[in-house]
Amino acid sequence: MQNNPIKNIVIVGGGTAGWMTAAALSRYLPPKDYTIKLIESDQIGTIGVGEATIPGIRDFNNKLGIDENEFMRATKATYKLGIEFIDWTKKGHAYVHPFSYFGHDLNGVPFHNYWLKQKQLGDTTNISEYSIGYTAAKLNKFSHPTSDQKSVLSKFFYAFHLDATLYANYLRKFSSKAGVERIEGKVINVSTRKSDGFIEKLTLESGQTIQGDLFIDCSGFRGLLIEQTLKTGYQDWSHWLPCDRAIAVQTVSTEDAIPYTKATAREAGWQWKIPLQSRVGNGYVYSSQYISDEQAKQTLLSNIEGEMITEPKFIPFKAGKRNKLWNRNCVAIGLSSGFLEPLESTSIHLIQTSIMKLITHFPDQAFNPVDIQDYNNQMNRQFEQVKDFLILHYKTTQRDDSPFWKYCKSMAIPKELEHRINLFIETGHIVNCEKEVFVYSNWAAVLLGQELFPKVYHPRVDCINPEQLKILLAQMKLTIAKSVSTMPSHLETINRFCKA
Repeated sequence: MQNNPIKNIVIVGGGTAGWMTAAALSRYLPPKDYTIKLIESDQIGTIGVGEATIPGIRDFNNKLGIDENEFMRATKATYKLGIEFIDWTKKGHAYVHPFSYFGHDLNGVPFHNYWLKQKQLGDTTNISEYSIGYTAAKLNKFSHPTSDQKSVLSKFFYAFHLDATLYANYLRKFSSKAGVERIEGKVINVSTRKSDGFIEKLTLESGQTIQGDLFIDCSGFRGLLIEQTLKTGYQDWSHWLPCDRAIAVQTVSTEDAIPYTKATAREAGWQWKIPLQSRVGNGYVYSSQYISDEQAKQTLLSNIEGEMITEPKFIPFKAGKRNKLWNRNCVAIGLSSGFLEPLESTSIHLIQTSIMKLITHFPDQAFNPVDIQDYNNQMNRQFEQVKDFLILHYKTTQRDDSPFWKYCKSMAIPKELEHRINLFIETGHIVNCEKEVFVYSNWAAVLLGQELFPKVYHPRVDCINPEQLKILLAQMKLTIAKSVSTMPSHLETINRFCKA
């Protein structure tokens, strides 16, 4: 049986989502068989403040054959070992969500159970001290993980702080070399077929018309194709994720860049600090229900260091996702598909996941509904998993010093998340999540960081003699400390490999 292949792919919108999509499709679709056109207008600005990522971006770049050092120079990137959460659990408290394991399992029992037993016996060592990612981050050190799986230096991951606009520019050049055609213009009309509602062609302000078989909507929050044309609908999750605005500003660096993001809880939301090679990205994500734009602006400006490079930029949004990310012959990628706020730096990850799943489910002219449904089901799960992980940070706060935090602390949460939290508190078990965006070590970092301590530890922990366990944990901590002491500083590694 022969397929009836599609030939013409049209991407509407540039920015990070558009050019990531163009780059990946141009890498996996032979130019002799497909034409890829990207329409963007210099008149329409991009959001362009996304600066932090999670480790999956390295896999995406590797699949494109991108040289990491070249990419980092081009985007003025720094390394990222995790996120520090300041004042989230309670004022004066801080913890790090590192991109690494805590210790290692013993006899098939997750490490945090052994740490819990030691804690009950009076040991005050923070579980973070058994994480090489945390230890390196707090000492401002970085080296690339070793390939020797027996070494503790292989037990961590890393991502990047980058300039999203420069990343889009870098991928634009990459895509153009691979044959993607960029068309400057503003779409003023979208034509659909009467027979099935599929998108047929686009008309630009210049009068030019562009036909396509598959249309990819990277037009940002407005969702020009997926929503304005196809009326797909939107699931509003703002009752769980109440922040609905952000204000961003860039400042001059006043110190060496650290290898982690800072997220500091404020009266009505939280503030980010993201160090790049060339500058620092700052922003305040907040709920307009609990603070005015002017108050938010003053809060941000009074809590930044260094001279401002840009004027403060306001970004309104509504947490949630489209009812379908793939509707008829249109796939929404990036902000057009949904937005779950930048707390755990998942926006670029959801873009790359959407792209790679589209490549896996790449259609022919039949646009098989079963295949489209499977794509939507998988992407729904991705969004739901990220949503629950983000809600976890807000719900488990001990803060009640402002109306915003009182609301977060008392709000009803999704049943699946409620089950995960209760299971952990009652038994110490973390739901099997190895195929999810955030895995065991991620959940452990936030649950324990927010001081949700289980009532019991795993019964098999007692199979190890207490004195032997004490020695084992001391050895783990010492091995990590010694290994980190051999690492160069974060700045030394940047200067050696990827200085912009």
